[in-house]
Amino acid sequence: MADIKIYTSNTCVFCKAAKQYFNDKGIEFTEMNVDKDKDAVDYLVSKGYRGVPVINIDGEDIVGFDKEAIEKKLNI
Repeated sequence: MADIKIYTSNTCVFCKAAKQYFNDKGIEFTEMNVDKDKDAVDYLVSKGYRGVPVINIDGEDIVGFDKEAIEKKLNI
């Protein structure tokens, strides 16, 4: 099973949609909320990302809620 982290914020509509997508498909993930977790902020800043969601699948980042890229990476 893939190691999935979703970098989110409390007010991000696309973050909520991404989490719902993974939940609907029964795919486990770890939420990294930038409003609560300084390490999450530090990671995004270190990569030069300025927004969320960022979905990390097995070490590869997908910026934004891109279903096609997610499905390709997960082979679903």
